[in-house]
Amino acid sequence: MSNPDPRDELVDHIPALRAFALSLTRNGAVADDMVQDTLVKAWTNIEKFTVGTNLRAWLFTILRNTYYSSRRKARREVADVDGVMAANMAVKPAHDGRLNLDDFKSAFEQLPDEQREALSLVGAQGFAYEEAAELCGVAVGTIKSRVNRARARLAELMHLDEEEALELTDSATQAVVIANGPGAV
Repeated sequence: MSNPDPRDELVDHIPALRAFALSLTRNGAVADDMVQDTLVKAWTNIEKFTVGTNLRAWLFTILRNTYYSSRRKARREVADVDGVMAANMAVKPAHDGRLNLDDFKSAFEQLPDEQREALSLVGAQGFAYEEAAELCGVAVGTIKSRVNRARARLAELMHLDEEEALELTDSATQAVVIANGPGAV
């Protein structure tokens, strides 16, 4: 029985890749470009992928490396200090009861890159701490610490009390803000 061609599965991972890219870049157009670059790199280097291993993790690693490479190049570029580019981003409809998406985005953007990345991988993308640690090249405890500190900082920035119930319709945002499930920090 032969293994299926991993290229056939690439399209299945595009939504998760885009969500991760968007959480890193905070710009829809840049996120789309990064996903496209990731897919091109994966397609042209598919022989380097070990069939039977985690294709999603391999793609996320390519995307993450692409992001950090672009950050190094972008240091010589002018920043979006007036927020014109950020203001053009699509926003979620305002039907989320307690949580205003603009407040969440503002708080999320204030997190350090490492915390934002860890929270996106574990909270929004559903990676296990071990997988996220491997993707980031750090210890599992480091990922848990980053996620815990990021969630605490988000709660602080958004003025949320432990007893306050959040009314959320967006499960990805809820997963990022709230620790849930076994082993959650």
